Amino acid sequence: MTQDSSLAWRSFCESIGITIPVIGGPMYPCSNPELVAAVSEAGGIGVVQPVTMTYVFGYDFRSSLRYIRSLTQKPIGMNALIEQSSARYRERMEDWIQIALEEGVAFFITSLGKPDWVVDMVHAHGGLVFHDVTEIKWAEKGLSCGVDGLIAVNNRAGGHAGALSAQSLWEQLSPLGVPLICAGGISTGEEYTHMLNLGYAGVQMGTRFIASQECSANEAYKEAIVRSQEKDIVMSETITGVPVSVIETEQVKRAGVKPGAVAGWLLGRKSTKHWMRLFYALKSIRLLKKALLDSSGRRDYWQAGKSVAGIDSVESVSAILQGFEQTRRNTLE
Repeated sequence: MTQDSSLAWRSFCESIGITIPVIGGPMYPCSNPELVAAVSEAGGIGVVQPVTMTYVFGYDFRSSLRYIRSLTQKPIGMNALIEQSSARYRERMEDWIQIALEEGVAFFITSLGKPDWVVDMVHAHGGLVFHDVTEIKWAEKGLSCGVDGLIAVNNRAGGHAGALSAQSLWEQLSPLGVPLICAGGISTGEEYTHMLNLGYAGVQMGTRFIASQECSANEAYKEAIVRSQEKDIVMSETITGVPVSVIETEQVKRAGVKPGAVAGWLLGRKSTKHWMRLFYALKSIRLLKKALLDSSGRRDYWQAGKSVAGIDSVESVSAILQGFEQTRRNTLE
Protein backbone atom coordinates (compact mmCIF):
# COMPACT_ATOMS: atom_id res chain seq x y z
CA MET A 1 0.00 0.00 0.00
CA THR A 2 1.37 3.42 -0.90
CA GLN A 3 1.57 6.22 1.63
CA ASP A 4 -0.88 8.31 -0.40
CA SER A 5 -3.54 5.58 -0.61
CA SER A 6 -3.21 4.87 3.10
CA LEU A 7 -3.71 8.54 3.89
CA ALA A 8 -6.80 8.72 1.67
CA TRP A 9 -8.85 6.14 3.54
CA ARG A 10 -7.54 7.15 6.96
CA SER A 11 -8.45 10.77 6.30
CA PHE A 12 -11.94 9.79 5.16
CA CYS A 13 -12.51 7.70 8.29
CA GLU A 14 -11.34 10.53 10.54
CA SER A 15 -13.55 13.07 8.77
CA ILE A 16 -16.77 11.18 9.59
CA GLY A 17 -15.73 9.37 12.77
CA ILE A 18 -15.53 5.75 11.62
CA THR A 19 -12.80 3.09 11.75
CA ILE A 20 -13.40 1.05 8.57
CA PRO A 21 -13.76 2.90 5.22
CA VAL A 22 -16.98 1.18 4.20
CA ILE A 23 -20.33 2.83 3.46
CA GLY A 24 -23.44 0.70 3.68
CA GLY A 25 -25.05 1.81 0.46
CA PRO A 26 -28.55 3.29 0.81
CA MET A 27 -30.89 0.83 -0.86
CA TYR A 28 -34.54 0.99 -1.73
CA PRO A 29 -36.10 -1.20 -0.44
CA CYS A 30 -33.39 -3.15 1.42
CA SER A 31 -31.90 -0.71 3.96
CA ASN A 32 -33.88 -1.68 7.04
CA PRO A 33 -32.97 0.05 10.33
CA GLU A 34 -31.21 -2.98 11.78
CA LEU A 35 -28.94 -3.24 8.73
CA VAL A 36 -28.05 0.46 8.81
CA ALA A 37 -27.20 0.21 12.51
CA ALA A 38 -25.18 -2.99 12.05
CA VAL A 39 -22.88 -1.41 9.44
CA SER A 40 -22.18 1.53 11.73
CA GLU A 41 -21.75 -0.61 14.82
CA ALA A 42 -19.23 -2.79 12.95
CA GLY A 43 -17.03 0.24 12.18
CA GLY A 44 -18.32 1.49 8.81
CA ILE A 45 -21.18 3.91 8.28
CA GLY A 46 -24.73 2.84 7.54
CA VAL A 47 -26.79 5.22 5.40
CA VAL A 48 -30.51 5.74 5.84
CA GLN A 49 -32.80 5.83 2.79
CA PRO A 50 -35.87 7.88 3.86
CA VAL A 51 -38.41 6.39 1.44
CA THR A 52 -37.39 2.93 2.58
CA MET A 53 -37.82 3.84 6.23
CA THR A 54 -41.20 5.50 5.81
CA TYR A 55 -42.89 3.58 3.00
CA VAL A 56 -41.43 0.09 3.23
CA PHE A 57 -41.03 -0.23 7.00
CA GLY A 58 -43.71 2.24 8.08
CA TYR A 59 -41.69 4.46 10.38
CA ASP A 60 -42.11 8.12 11.07
CA PHE A 61 -38.72 9.32 9.80
CA ARG A 62 -37.56 10.86 13.07
CA SER A 63 -38.65 7.72 14.90
CA SER A 64 -36.59 5.57 12.52
CA LEU A 65 -33.47 7.58 13.27
CA ARG A 66 -34.06 7.30 17.00
CA TYR A 67 -34.62 3.57 16.70
CA ILE A 68 -31.30 3.22 14.87
CA ARG A 69 -29.68 5.31 17.60
CA SER A 70 -31.01 2.81 20.16
CA LEU A 71 -29.04 0.12 18.29
CA THR A 72 -25.81 2.05 17.80
CA GLN A 73 -24.33 5.32 18.98
CA LYS A 74 -21.86 5.41 16.11
CA PRO A 75 -22.23 7.76 13.10
CA ILE A 76 -24.91 7.13 10.50
CA GLY A 77 -25.62 8.90 7.22
CA MET A 78 -28.60 9.83 5.07
CA ASN A 79 -29.28 9.56 1.35
CA ALA A 80 -31.07 12.42 -0.43
CA LEU A 81 -32.55 11.53 -3.82
CA ILE A 82 -32.92 14.96 -5.37
CA GLU A 83 -33.86 14.42 -9.01
CA GLN A 84 -36.36 17.01 -10.21
CA SER A 85 -39.86 15.62 -9.89
CA SER A 86 -42.35 17.76 -7.95
CA ALA A 87 -42.39 20.65 -5.51
CA ARG A 88 -44.09 18.43 -2.95
CA TYR A 89 -41.31 15.85 -3.12
CA ARG A 90 -38.67 18.61 -2.76
CA GLU A 91 -40.43 19.88 0.36
CA ARG A 92 -40.57 16.40 1.83
CA MET A 93 -36.87 15.83 1.16
CA GLU A 94 -36.03 19.17 2.77
CA ASP A 95 -38.01 18.11 5.83
CA TRP A 96 -36.19 14.76 6.01
CA ILE A 97 -32.80 16.46 5.76
CA GLN A 98 -33.73 18.94 8.46
CA ILE A 99 -34.91 16.14 10.76
CA ALA A 100 -31.69 14.21 10.13
CA LEU A 101 -29.60 17.27 10.97
CA GLU A 102 -31.61 17.82 14.17
CA GLU A 103 -30.99 14.18 15.10
CA GLY A 104 -27.23 14.56 14.71
CA VAL A 105 -26.65 13.10 11.23
CA ALA A 106 -23.60 14.77 9.69
CA PHE A 107 -22.89 12.71 6.55
CA PHE A 108 -25.12 12.90 3.49
CA ILE A 109 -25.07 11.27 0.07
CA THR A 110 -26.93 13.05 -2.73
CA SER A 111 -28.14 11.26 -5.86
CA LEU A 112 -29.71 12.09 -9.24
CA GLY A 113 -29.88 15.87 -9.12
CA LYS A 114 -28.21 19.22 -8.45
CA PRO A 115 -27.05 19.13 -4.81
CA ASP A 116 -26.43 22.84 -4.18
CA TRP A 117 -29.35 23.31 -1.79
CA VAL A 118 -28.47 20.17 0.15
CA VAL A 119 -24.89 21.41 0.51
CA ASP A 120 -26.17 24.73 1.86
CA MET A 121 -28.34 23.01 4.48
CA VAL A 122 -25.71 20.50 5.57
CA HIS A 123 -22.70 22.80 5.60
CA ALA A 124 -24.63 25.24 7.78
CA HIS A 125 -24.59 22.47 10.41
CA GLY A 126 -20.96 21.47 9.85
CA GLY A 127 -21.76 18.26 7.95
CA LEU A 128 -20.36 16.68 4.79
CA VAL A 129 -22.03 15.93 1.45
CA PHE A 130 -20.80 13.29 -1.01
CA HIS A 131 -22.45 13.11 -4.43
CA ASP A 132 -23.16 10.05 -6.61
CA VAL A 133 -21.50 10.32 -10.03
CA THR A 134 -20.92 8.00 -12.98
CA GLU A 135 -18.58 10.19 -15.05
CA ILE A 136 -16.55 13.37 -14.88
CA LYS A 137 -19.22 15.80 -16.15
CA TRP A 138 -21.48 14.96 -13.20
CA ALA A 139 -18.51 15.13 -10.85
CA GLU A 140 -17.64 18.62 -12.01
CA LYS A 141 -21.26 19.74 -11.63
CA GLY A 142 -21.37 18.32 -8.12
CA LEU A 143 -18.12 20.02 -7.16
CA SER A 144 -19.41 23.32 -8.55
CA CYS A 145 -22.21 22.97 -5.98
CA GLY A 146 -19.70 22.56 -3.16
CA VAL A 147 -19.87 18.83 -2.39
CA ASP A 148 -17.07 17.46 -0.22
CA GLY A 149 -16.47 14.16 -2.01
CA LEU A 150 -17.76 11.83 -4.71
CA ILE A 151 -19.31 8.37 -4.77
CA ALA A 152 -17.89 6.92 -7.99
CA VAL A 153 -20.58 4.52 -9.24
CA ASN A 154 -19.03 2.04 -11.65
CA ASN A 155 -20.31 -0.54 -14.13
CA ARG A 156 -20.47 -3.36 -11.59
CA ALA A 157 -22.79 -1.56 -9.17
CA GLY A 158 -26.30 -2.63 -8.23
CA GLY A 159 -29.23 -0.29 -8.74
CA HIS A 160 -28.42 2.59 -11.08
CA ALA A 161 -24.99 1.49 -12.30
CA GLY A 162 -22.56 3.56 -14.34
CA ALA A 163 -20.88 2.71 -17.63
CA LEU A 164 -17.21 2.91 -16.60
CA SER A 165 -14.98 0.53 -14.67
CA ALA A 166 -13.65 1.37 -11.22
CA GLN A 167 -10.19 1.84 -12.74
CA SER A 168 -11.46 4.18 -15.47
CA LEU A 169 -13.46 6.23 -12.98
CA TRP A 170 -10.42 6.55 -10.75
CA GLU A 171 -8.31 7.78 -13.68
CA GLN A 172 -11.00 10.33 -14.64
CA LEU A 173 -11.83 11.63 -11.19
CA SER A 174 -8.66 11.42 -9.08
CA PRO A 175 -7.20 14.65 -10.57
CA LEU A 176 -10.17 16.53 -9.07
CA GLY A 177 -8.49 16.27 -5.68
CA VAL A 178 -11.44 15.23 -3.51
CA PRO A 179 -12.11 11.97 -1.64
CA LEU A 180 -13.46 9.26 -3.95
CA ILE A 181 -15.54 6.30 -2.82
CA CYS A 182 -15.68 3.22 -5.04
CA ALA A 183 -19.28 2.02 -5.46
CA GLY A 184 -19.82 -1.25 -7.27
CA GLY A 185 -18.27 -4.68 -7.52
CA ILE A 186 -17.01 -5.03 -3.96
CA SER A 187 -17.88 -8.25 -2.16
CA THR A 188 -14.54 -9.73 -1.09
CA GLY A 189 -11.64 -8.63 1.06
CA GLU A 190 -9.34 -8.76 -1.95
CA GLU A 191 -11.54 -6.36 -3.95
CA TYR A 192 -11.83 -4.04 -0.96
CA THR A 193 -8.06 -4.01 -0.43
CA HIS A 194 -7.38 -3.45 -4.13
CA MET A 195 -9.60 -0.35 -4.25
CA LEU A 196 -7.94 1.16 -1.20
CA ASN A 197 -4.51 0.44 -2.67
CA LEU A 198 -5.60 2.07 -5.92
CA GLY A 199 -6.25 5.25 -3.95
CA TYR A 200 -9.97 5.26 -3.25
CA ALA A 201 -10.81 6.70 0.16
CA GLY A 202 -13.34 3.96 0.80
CA VAL A 203 -15.89 1.66 -0.75
CA GLN A 204 -19.68 1.63 -0.80
CA MET A 205 -21.43 -1.75 -0.75
CA GLY A 206 -25.05 -2.73 -1.20
CA THR A 207 -25.38 -6.21 -2.65
CA ARG A 208 -22.93 -7.76 -0.17
CA PHE A 209 -25.05 -6.41 2.70
CA ILE A 210 -28.33 -7.72 1.26
CA ALA A 211 -26.83 -11.17 1.79
CA SER A 212 -26.33 -10.49 5.49
CA GLN A 213 -28.10 -11.73 8.58
CA GLU A 214 -29.24 -8.24 9.54
CA CYS A 215 -30.92 -7.43 6.24
CA SER A 216 -34.68 -7.99 6.25
CA ALA A 217 -34.79 -9.14 2.61
CA ASN A 218 -36.60 -12.45 2.25
CA GLU A 219 -34.55 -15.65 2.17
CA ALA A 220 -35.33 -16.30 -1.51
CA TYR A 221 -33.74 -12.94 -2.40
CA LYS A 222 -30.63 -13.69 -0.33
CA GLU A 223 -30.33 -17.18 -1.78
CA ALA A 224 -30.60 -15.75 -5.30
CA ILE A 225 -27.65 -13.45 -4.58
CA VAL A 226 -25.58 -16.33 -3.18
CA ARG A 227 -26.16 -18.59 -6.19
CA SER A 228 -25.95 -15.90 -8.90
CA GLN A 229 -22.90 -15.16 -11.00
CA GLU A 230 -21.89 -12.00 -12.83
CA LYS A 231 -23.54 -13.24 -16.06
CA ASP A 232 -26.90 -13.37 -14.24
CA ILE A 233 -27.00 -9.59 -13.75
CA VAL A 234 -28.81 -7.58 -16.44
CA MET A 235 -29.72 -3.93 -16.90
CA SER A 236 -33.48 -3.32 -16.93
CA GLU A 237 -35.09 -0.06 -18.00
CA THR A 238 -38.62 -1.20 -17.15
CA ILE A 239 -38.35 -0.58 -13.41
CA THR A 240 -37.41 3.12 -13.10
CA GLY A 241 -37.12 4.25 -16.72
CA VAL A 242 -33.32 4.26 -16.57
CA PRO A 243 -31.03 1.20 -16.50
CA VAL A 244 -31.07 -0.68 -13.18
CA SER A 245 -28.99 -3.76 -12.33
CA VAL A 246 -31.18 -6.74 -11.45
CA ILE A 247 -30.89 -10.50 -11.25
CA GLU A 248 -32.24 -12.07 -14.44
CA THR A 249 -35.10 -14.01 -12.89
CA GLU A 250 -38.08 -15.52 -14.68
CA GLN A 251 -40.19 -12.44 -13.96
CA VAL A 252 -37.52 -10.15 -15.41
CA LYS A 253 -37.32 -12.31 -18.52
CA ARG A 254 -41.10 -12.15 -18.99
CA ALA A 255 -41.22 -8.37 -18.54
CA GLY A 256 -38.24 -7.67 -20.77
CA VAL A 257 -35.57 -5.09 -20.04
CA LYS A 258 -36.60 -2.33 -22.46
CA PRO A 259 -39.63 0.01 -22.24
CA GLY A 260 -42.27 -0.08 -24.96
CA ALA A 261 -42.08 2.18 -28.00
CA VAL A 262 -44.32 4.95 -26.60
CA ALA A 263 -42.70 4.91 -23.17
CA GLY A 264 -39.24 4.96 -24.75
CA TRP A 265 -40.22 7.96 -26.89
CA LEU A 266 -41.54 9.87 -23.86
CA LEU A 267 -38.43 9.02 -21.84
CA GLY A 268 -36.28 10.42 -24.64
CA ARG A 269 -38.02 13.81 -24.76
CA LYS A 270 -36.70 16.56 -22.50
CA SER A 271 -40.21 17.90 -21.84
CA THR A 272 -41.64 14.56 -20.69
CA LYS A 273 -38.76 12.47 -19.31
CA HIS A 274 -39.13 13.71 -15.72
CA TRP A 275 -42.85 12.89 -15.67
CA MET A 276 -42.19 9.46 -17.14
CA ARG A 277 -39.48 8.77 -14.58
CA LEU A 278 -41.91 9.83 -11.85
CA PHE A 279 -44.47 7.38 -13.24
CA TYR A 280 -41.88 4.61 -13.31
CA ALA A 281 -40.66 5.52 -9.82
CA LEU A 282 -44.16 5.24 -8.34
CA LYS A 283 -44.63 1.88 -10.05
CA SER A 284 -41.23 0.57 -8.97
CA ILE A 285 -41.72 1.65 -5.34
CA ARG A 286 -44.68 -0.73 -5.07
CA LEU A 287 -43.11 -3.49 -7.16
CA LEU A 288 -39.80 -3.64 -5.27
CA LYS A 289 -41.47 -3.41 -1.87
CA LYS A 290 -43.67 -6.40 -2.66
CA ALA A 291 -40.66 -8.35 -3.96
CA LEU A 292 -38.68 -7.63 -0.79
CA LEU A 293 -41.42 -8.74 1.57
CA ASP A 294 -42.77 -11.71 -0.40
CA SER A 295 -41.35 -14.72 1.44
CA SER A 296 -42.59 -17.10 -1.28
CA GLY A 297 -40.02 -15.76 -3.73
CA ARG A 298 -42.57 -15.60 -6.56
CA ARG A 299 -42.21 -11.82 -6.89
CA ASP A 300 -38.59 -12.01 -7.99
CA TYR A 301 -37.73 -8.47 -9.05
CA TRP A 302 -34.43 -8.32 -7.15
CA GLN A 303 -31.82 -5.61 -7.52
CA ALA A 304 -28.18 -6.69 -7.28
CA GLY A 305 -24.81 -5.79 -8.73
CA LYS A 306 -22.12 -7.87 -10.36
CA SER A 307 -20.42 -8.34 -6.99
CA VAL A 308 -22.71 -11.38 -6.62
CA ALA A 309 -19.78 -13.25 -8.21
CA GLY A 310 -17.88 -13.07 -4.91
CA ILE A 311 -20.75 -13.83 -2.52
CA ASP A 312 -21.15 -17.45 -1.48
CA SER A 313 -22.77 -17.18 1.96
CA VAL A 314 -25.05 -15.11 4.18
CA GLU A 315 -23.00 -13.71 7.07
CA SER A 316 -23.34 -11.11 9.78
CA VAL A 317 -22.29 -7.57 8.90
CA SER A 318 -19.62 -7.71 11.59
CA ALA A 319 -18.12 -10.90 10.12
CA ILE A 320 -18.10 -9.37 6.63
CA LEU A 321 -16.23 -6.25 7.72
CA GLN A 322 -13.85 -8.09 10.03
CA GLY A 323 -12.99 -10.38 7.14
CA PHE A 324 -12.32 -7.42 4.87
CA GLU A 325 -10.03 -5.81 7.41
CA GLN A 326 -8.16 -9.06 8.03
CA THR A 327 -7.49 -9.38 4.32
CA ARG A 328 -6.22 -5.79 4.18
CA ARG A 329 -3.92 -6.32 7.17
CA ASN A 330 -2.59 -9.55 5.71
CA THR A 331 -1.37 -7.67 2.64
CA LEU A 332 0.79 -5.51 4.91
CA GLU A 333 2.56 -8.41 6.57
